[in-house]
Amino acid sequence: MTAGMVLRAAAVADIPAITMLYADEVRHGFATYEYDVPDAAEMQRRWEHLARHRFPYLVAEFDGSFAGYAYASPYRGRIGYQWTVENTVYVHPDFQGRGIGHALMQRLIDDCTALGFRQMVSVIGDASNAASMTLHERLGFRVVGVFHGLGRKHGRWLDTVQMQRALGDGDTSAPPGPALDWPD
Repeated sequence: MTAGMVLRAAAVADIPAITMLYADEVRHGFATYEYDVPDAAEMQRRWEHLARHRFPYLVAEFDGSFAGYAYASPYRGRIGYQWTVENTVYVHPDFQGRGIGHALMQRLIDDCTALGFRQMVSVIGDASNAASMTLHERLGFRVVGVFHGLGRKHGRWLDTVQMQRALGDGDTSAPPGPALDWPD
C-alpha cells in the first residue's frame, strides 16, 4: 500500500464525500447507467442496506483526504447467486494513478474471500474504460462477456463488459454454508 494511504470501513461521515464522487460520475461519466443523481439520504440508505447484510464497503484516504471508495454487493437477487458478489470502485479524479483503486480492490477481494464468497464480477459500464479493465485484469479478472449496446447514456449506446475472478476455491469445491444474510 502507498505511503499516506489508509483503507477502512466506510462510516456515515463518509456519505457526503461518497455522494459527491458518485454524483460526478452520474453527471459526466459512463461507469453507471444512472441518470439522476441520488442525494446523500439515498446514498446512505444504499450503504446501510449493504452494511446491514455485512457486505464490505471501504473508503480510501490519502494524506487525510477522501480518495475513493469500493464495495461489494449481491451480483443477482436469487439465492443461488449468494456466493457471488459484484464489485464497485470509484477513485476521486485528484487521486487517480496512485494505486488507490488497486489497493481498494485488493482489500475488497481479500475481505470477500474471508467472508466465504467464491466469485467476484465486475460490470464495466463502458467498453472504452481501459483504466478499469486494466485494473481488474491486474487483479486476476478476465473478460467473460461483452453486451453490445446494452445501455444508453449521454447520447451514446454503451457496450457493457463483464469480468470475473474466482475467490478462494472458486467453483472447485462446495461452499461451507450460506455466504451472508442474503438481502431481501
